Amino acid sequence: MSHQVLARKWRPREFASLAGQEHVVRALTHALQTGRIHHAYLFTGTRGVGKTSIARILAKALNCEVGVGPTPCGRCSACVGIDSGRFPDYIEMDAASNRGVDEMAQLLDAAVYAPVAGRTKVYVIDEVHMLSTHAFNAMLKTLEEPPAHVVFVLATTDAQKVPITVLSRCLQFSLKNMPPATIAKRLREVLEAEGIAFELEALDEIGRAAAGSMRDALSLLDQAIAHGAGAVMTVSVREMVGVADRGEVGALINALVAGEGPALMARADAMVDQGVAPERTLEALAALVHRIALAQVGAVSVDDTMSAQVDAWAAHIAPEDLQVWWQIAIQGGRDLPWAPDPASGLTMTLLRMLAFRPGQPPAGRLSPPAAALAVPPATAPVAPAAVQTLSEFAGDWPALARVLTLSGIARQCVDRSALVSFDHDGFVLRAPIRAMTEAPLVAKIRDALTAHFGRPMRVSILSGDVEGPTVAGIDSAEQAQRLAQAQAVIQADPFVQALIKDFGAQIVPGSVQPTL
Repeated sequence: MSHQVLARKWRPREFASLAGQEHVVRALTHALQTGRIHHAYLFTGTRGVGKTSIARILAKALNCEVGVGPTPCGRCSACVGIDSGRFPDYIEMDAASNRGVDEMAQLLDAAVYAPVAGRTKVYVIDEVHMLSTHAFNAMLKTLEEPPAHVVFVLATTDAQKVPITVLSRCLQFSLKNMPPATIAKRLREVLEAEGIAFELEALDEIGRAAAGSMRDALSLLDQAIAHGAGAVMTVSVREMVGVADRGEVGALINALVAGEGPALMARADAMVDQGVAPERTLEALAALVHRIALAQVGAVSVDDTMSAQVDAWAAHIAPEDLQVWWQIAIQGGRDLPWAPDPASGLTMTLLRMLAFRPGQPPAGRLSPPAAALAVPPATAPVAPAAVQTLSEFAGDWPALARVLTLSGIARQCVDRSALVSFDHDGFVLRAPIRAMTEAPLVAKIRDALTAHFGRPMRVSILSGDVEGPTVAGIDSAEQAQRLAQAQAVIQADPFVQALIKDFGAQIVPGSVQPTL
């Protein structure tokens, strides 16, 4: 006896076995119970969510020999024939390979004839968005007023490509992507019925890898059974789909919390050596960061082996750090194709997480406090480079920052920093990112201030939200003002106004730039 793949063997054959699409089942059940059957339906959704399966169940419900209703018997010749694809009044057409006007004309010509073996002819056109414009036009009239014995079911993965003239003639249902938990529950039912050993965590991994498609999940389950020699085990599933071990991802979080660069890189290299795809590592890291963030606001109720660790992280990691890590992980995944190789893209993304901390580390974190980044004053006096003295400084940090002899990231730091306080001995500044508080960078700024005032200076730089005037902020405001003035001049120009009035011309957004 030949083997039948699980995706075909466990395809839903009645509404009760259709998982994750309760809103569609509820509407169709009511329509069948009350006899309010529409002549054309449009099912939209990604692959493997049940579009064609619902069409077959609807066809059985309309043609079952027991009677029209939401629960076809599944045993009569009509039900068996539709399930096996041998019922003459159930016609499936793939629009991807039959997209022309000739094929559509042939289908419509046959639609006028009465059913051969059932009550209702059901025409299912899959991937209907692939039809040509002429084919769509040919079906419009029949779709609007079909014979009483005909029901059209259109299915598509891209509803935006279906003409509005077709959409307006159909009752439209949008099928949902299935959550991983719903997929895992269904896979458990299948494995228990098949008598196959499994681990729950393995099913969770397949549920996430299926990306909302039940058909893909069943195909992955078949593959997992073969890969695991007749059992579905977590280790083999992770190797099969290339996902990161949760413990390894947790170790990355621990290294980030501790600020331990060598440990972070060692973990990343080990995961690459184990064959885990860098994009999967970043996806798993983002998912864990998301869960920790939810735990901080009390929104996580799932109880598993990592719950205690997630709670511990939630108590010790600053919420702003989690937000930055999540954003960096997502952006890093998008940037992987542009990296010299995926492994270097992964390590640079992790190093970016380590470098960019938006605020002060919370108590208990192993990274140094901001106060430790204060640089002591230079021991040797330096000759003054300007006539200004510290007693003459009135708190205008942007003006002072402009005249300091700096370049590179040190120049960016003073331009983007705001003054927190100052006294006869030095300055306290606040920078927007933690990387600007590193000791070597602070030392360069201290030396520039020492050279400017002609006496040893002390400098401390904190990180966090910058409040107060900055060079960058002032320059940005001035640039915006110049741009607004330039736009106003262009708008008021008589020649431009004449072009707009006489020829319907438009000023292209972003095309106006100030000359200075």
